[in-house]
Amino acid sequence: MKEFRLDRLDLERAAHNGAYLRFLREPRMSAGLYALAAGEADSQRPHAQDVINFVVSGRASITVGEETTMVARGSVVYVPAGQPARFHHITEDLRVLVVFSPPEG
Repeated sequence: MKEFRLDRLDLERAAHNGAYLRFLREPRMSAGLYALAAGEADSQRPHAQDVINFVVSGRASITVGEETTMVARGSVVYVPAGQPARFHHITEDLRVLVVFSPPEG
């Protein structure tokens, strides 16, 4: 069993001065914590993997392909492999649990 605590992961992510911290990599999936401050720009590019984004905290909009929706704590957004996706109009600091399948490189 592997167990993780989001508050500790967020501290580790911040200590490495990065927006993203991968904390799990297995043969069929990987997971990480992504953080963007209110007003910050999301520079992610399309991923080669299917992605599940679970919003842990914060408030923003996300555009996937041509569709846009608002997200907040508890929102779950699926992004198919190769599809452009980005968070924007971030009005509250955003923390997102991200799951990739197959695992990210």
